[in-house]
Amino acid sequence: MSNPRFEMNLGIEKALRRALPYGDLPSIDSPQSAFFDAATEGDLHRLRPIPTKPEGLLASGKDAEERAWLADVCIQGLGPLQVAARLGRVDVCRCMVEELGFDIDVGSEIGVTALAAASLDGQMAVVRYLLDHGADPNKKDDVGCVALHCAAKFGHDETARLLLSRGASVDISFFNGTPLHIAAVYGKDWCSEILGTPLVAALHASSQGLPESISLKCVKLLVKAGADVNSTNPDTPLVVATTYGLTDCIKYLLKAGADPNIPHSHTIPSAIWSACD
Repeated sequence: MSNPRFEMNLGIEKALRRALPYGDLPSIDSPQSAFFDAATEGDLHRLRPIPTKPEGLLASGKDAEERAWLADVCIQGLGPLQVAARLGRVDVCRCMVEELGFDIDVGSEIGVTALAAASLDGQMAVVRYLLDHGADPNKKDDVGCVALHCAAKFGHDETARLLLSRGASVDISFFNGTPLHIAAVYGKDWCSEILGTPLVAALHASSQGLPESISLKCVKLLVKAGADVNSTNPDTPLVVATTYGLTDCIKYLLKAGADPNIPHSHTIPSAIWSACD
């Protein structure tokens, strides 16, 4: 869901730029401004292709320098790819990345990535698309903030779970602290619980379409790093694994010391007992 306040501020700044050109921003009728507007409005017809220089059109395969030139507009701290991501425009992100060849991890003028921008408003479809196509969940902006900080600040627990399941680090800190600190400061209690138990987040990721083999790999890494296999959030990792029928994860957790007798919020599924056989 888009953020109405962000959309309003975006519209105001675009209108001011049209009425009162200032600084070194591209002019309103420039190819860069046209490209930015097409991206924010989801106008794929204008995105492909867009006139860039008198001698040609932008298309897939152009070099990085020309793509950077075309995207040289920054409003509300974001360029065209980042704004499209924050607005939830998966089709625009797909076009820019797959057809026009933009770097999926490219930062805006202040280093904000498309993944971080999408995480600000919990744009799950965009976040999932970007991660599926190789976006780095730990790419920092110019002040050291990452996508997980953005999700934590606004309490987007589902986004936080997905980021954690794809390798986002809970330990990256910038001047305001780690993602867990951010969630606590802004009173996002549920997100704080998720960030405090990445092991559970890795298991929950199966409900977002992540194969069990990947969840198991994440679980093993977290356990080796010292994650508590008997933590509750409100259920233990073992109960979460059985909820999603993750047989291999159940077997591994039991071998790692998970206790099936810890109090839980609902009856322990029979899968636990089957895995014990």
